[in-house]
Amino acid sequence: MLHWTEHDTPHSARWQSENGQPAPKRVVVADDTLSADTAWRLACEGTALLWRGDYHNARQLLQAMARRAARKPRKDAEKAAAKASGKAAHKIKAADVRFPEAFHLHRMAQAQRARTLGMLLIPVEAGGCIPLRRAPEVSDALSAAFGEVSSAALVNEQGNEHADLLQAPFVLSLRELLGLIGAHEWRRQGVLVPALGARIHPHYGVFSPLRGEYLDLIAHARLSATTLAFDIGTGTGVIAALLAQRGVQRVIATETSPRALTCARENLVRLGLDACVEVLEADLFPPGRAPLVVCNPPWVPAKPSSAVEQAVYDADSRMLRGFLDGLAAHLEEGGEGWLILSDLAEHLGLRSREQLLGWIEAAGLKVLGREDVRPRHAKAGDQADALHTARAAEVTSLWRLAAR
Repeated sequence: MLHWTEHDTPHSARWQSENGQPAPKRVVVADDTLSADTAWRLACEGTALLWRGDYHNARQLLQAMARRAARKPRKDAEKAAAKASGKAAHKIKAADVRFPEAFHLHRMAQAQRARTLGMLLIPVEAGGCIPLRRAPEVSDALSAAFGEVSSAALVNEQGNEHADLLQAPFVLSLRELLGLIGAHEWRRQGVLVPALGARIHPHYGVFSPLRGEYLDLIAHARLSATTLAFDIGTGTGVIAALLAQRGVQRVIATETSPRALTCARENLVRLGLDACVEVLEADLFPPGRAPLVVCNPPWVPAKPSSAVEQAVYDADSRMLRGFLDGLAAHLEEGGEGWLILSDLAEHLGLRSREQLLGWIEAAGLKVLGREDVRPRHAKAGDQADALHTARAAEVTSLWRLAAR
């Protein structure tokens, strides 16, 4: 619960945070008279700002705070690089920060930025209405985002159960609300996947298939079989759909996230592929064996800080190692496992190629071949990005594996 005082009267409301951030302990009421400098100072001190002014003014204030947040990571990186290299701070270049130190600095800066910008809060009334001037209608976006989890009872600190997240007032950060609204538009309009020749509609908290190069690998790789395939960790269902479109007669796709399960099923229905693709709730493998088993695990071994980051960051390489360790037991004789993996973690100094090959060998597997592709996303050419050196060298591969 979030607690604050307004007009000398104590108030409280349920705190909603997709990232699991705790409710701020200090909350002040803010409106259009608050300056960006004061807002930034309060947020840096850990004081949350419950907005009571104009909604669009709140958005402008958040943008002003974001500009101030953008200055700090650069200064911190320069100081850290200077300390590590013995150079003067004004002579430091981005390349002077070595990996994995640069990656950890980047993640720390991202986390601090998210916490600070998350201090600007928006009230939401029962039913999903925002009681602010010029506030948009967001009830559909809220229902779409939280509908998949509304059937699960949520327990607050008093032990009371909430069967529906929208039945009672709550408070969330404006930054999260804007992300939620943007995700709803993506879900409504869909994301064009050239390899599929169709649109995929990602749900809130489910990673969108914006990077198409790994899908191109799947679209053009030689199929070892067309009778049955497993898609491990299907997400939006895009890989399962691509396999079915290529002629695989039956695909079993697995997921653990309730949102991803709903998302994948809806996408397959939209594409008319639900008759040949079955989506199961399972941690990694479904029962049985298949002649083709495909997995696109998170590529970077680090702890995710939100639901959508679970598709990018895999703490201790849990999913990658789980897939490798269980693959031989779920392959039919003569079958192939396709591991879709970027080598970004290697360039960041978080995992070596020797370590990956060691895991493959220890799992009783052998490498039949590998197909590579270079990234085409914007960050690969953004020299201002803190991780540019690693991103520019990145290669995404389809590893063709088999049991020894």
